[in-house]
Amino acid sequence: MKTEIIAEIGQNHNGDMRVAEQLIKIAKDSGADVAKFQLYDAKALFPPKSKNPWFEYNCLTELAKDDVYRLAEYCYKVGIEFMASVFDIERIDWLEDVDVKRYKIASRSVADKNLIREVVATGKPIVVSLGMWTDNEFPKISDNALVDYLYCVSKYPTPLSELGLFEVDFNRYAGFSDHSQGITAACASFVLGSRVLEKHLTLDKSASGPDHACSMTPDELNMINAFRVDWEKCQ
Repeated sequence: MKTEIIAEIGQNHNGDMRVAEQLIKIAKDSGADVAKFQLYDAKALFPPKSKNPWFEYNCLTELAKDDVYRLAEYCYKVGIEFMASVFDIERIDWLEDVDVKRYKIASRSVADKNLIREVVATGKPIVVSLGMWTDNEFPKISDNALVDYLYCVSKYPTPLSELGLFEVDFNRYAGFSDHSQGITAACASFVLGSRVLEKHLTLDKSASGPDHACSMTPDELNMINAFRVDWEKCQ
């Protein structure tokens, strides 16, 4: 069974596009299939500074349109798919301009019907994380769109004891968006039947930012990829 690794760079570039490109190259060289980012208007999406200790960081890591073009071009240059979680309708046009193959809908955006409608209208496949979805039935995205749902726990980091991974039916879920520390859960997900693994990638787990602590290092990505390759040979 062919499986896929999405290296979620997200905000871990810390606002430095040279670091973003470095992470893209590492993702490619370490076996990831996709380098993924997040496209948002920080002031519109996140609570103000008084209620959010990461507000200034979120503003710092917001990608401008030119950044998106630059990073997408670099992904194509090194030979890895460029993907992004999109959080508003305006930025869908940015992703169409760089001809993304598919879209990511983050857990917090699943209930945004206007955003979902416009993403579906592109006619492209959609990957949806369900970390904040509480119903037993999956959300109704579209009768026509190709949708892959990812199991996810929206806690950063997620303790292994709270992950519940062995209770997940990977005949329903296409894959796993992993916010735990280390590579145990990531590797276990392949054995349990996940076809897609999404996990944050960082150069330094101790760096300032909300996602670094639950991210994989380049060495860990190499280990996850090696495990994936060995597991696929057993199938």
